[in-house]
Amino acid sequence: MAPDKPMDKVRVLFVCMGNICRSPSAEAVFHNMVETGGLKPFVEVASAGTHDYHVGNPADQRSHQAALGRGVDMSSHRAQHLKKEHFDYYDYILVMDDANYSHTIRLCPSHLQEKVHYFMDFAPQLQVKEVPDPYFGGPDGFEHVLDLVEAASAGLMSEIRSRYVDPPRLHPEINA
Repeated sequence: MAPDKPMDKVRVLFVCMGNICRSPSAEAVFHNMVETGGLKPFVEVASAGTHDYHVGNPADQRSHQAALGRGVDMSSHRAQHLKKEHFDYYDYILVMDDANYSHTIRLCPSHLQEKVHYFMDFAPQLQVKEVPDPYFGGPDGFEHVLDLVEAASAGLMSEIRSRYVDPPRLHPEINA
């Protein structure tokens, strides 16, 4: 999905609409997996929203509470808006649903569109294309988002390990 080339870090950006529920949940869960999986020096993780409604705001309290229940802290998150500069910088730009995909592809330069994917592509065993927006629902929706995010994050970790760590493509001199 991302280019096969030696690099200093793999950079991952998660994208949803407002950057307060799904994408910060994905960012926090994946960041936690990166840390516990020993890849922190090699993987950079962030999130953004296709709309600027919540720029500067923390994650939705319901998302944060659901994540805390699984040992994942999102308290440092502040929402940001997806920018054109993100497309050059990030290797993986992972969207949560069809609307996010459409907005992201419209903003993305055509020569970089191969970086944009549905996050759930990394959990094909679930046969789910989109991470649903839990904003207008109850607590079960936030738990369901975390279930999906955890599965896709595990698949993304596997992809990054197989593509960049085995064989070594991140700091090859360190992994030699």
